[in-house]
Amino acid sequence: MMLRITSFATILFFAAAPALAIGSGTSGGAPPTGINKVHKCKAHKVWSTKRHKCVKRRSAEVTDDDVFETGRLLAQAGDYDGAILVLSSAQNANDPRILNYMGYSNRKAGRFDIALSYYNQALTIDPDFVLAREYLGEGYAATGRIELAKAQLTEIATRCGVSCEEYADLAEAIKDASP
Repeated sequence: MMLRITSFATILFFAAAPALAIGSGTSGGAPPTGINKVHKCKAHKVWSTKRHKCVKRRSAEVTDDDVFETGRLLAQAGDYDGAILVLSSAQNANDPRILNYMGYSNRKAGRFDIALSYYNQALTIDPDFVLAREYLGEGYAATGRIELAKAQLTEIATRCGVSCEEYADLAEAIKDASP
């Protein structure tokens, strides 16, 4: 069963602490309290980890971490236009995470040229961002530019080796796209 969320439907996402806080203050690697709690916000709202409630996406109470988490989860749920709407409200439009998921959402929506532009912006800011390299490579593979995809695979191998998840995922995408 595929979950489909539209920008006019209820937004489901996990409230998460910033990535650096995950696992801190807990024993045995368990996630922090509340990390698995599901929140429902109406369209155009974002879960505020500060206020512990849904707020307008342009509210002063919404952090870029909140915007990123909501946008990421919308994109992963298949609501690419909803993700773009939320991600575009980030205060720091040059956050590589935001740029990466703007690219991801546009690529999945079939807007490859726009997606590639966002990935390249993210990599200009952080050349070691292997997830952006993976997604850029997947975009190249999907558009038949296998050599460019392989170049990103090489870059990923240089940064995290051939056993990291991003390397394996891009290698699989290249294999699937190759004649």
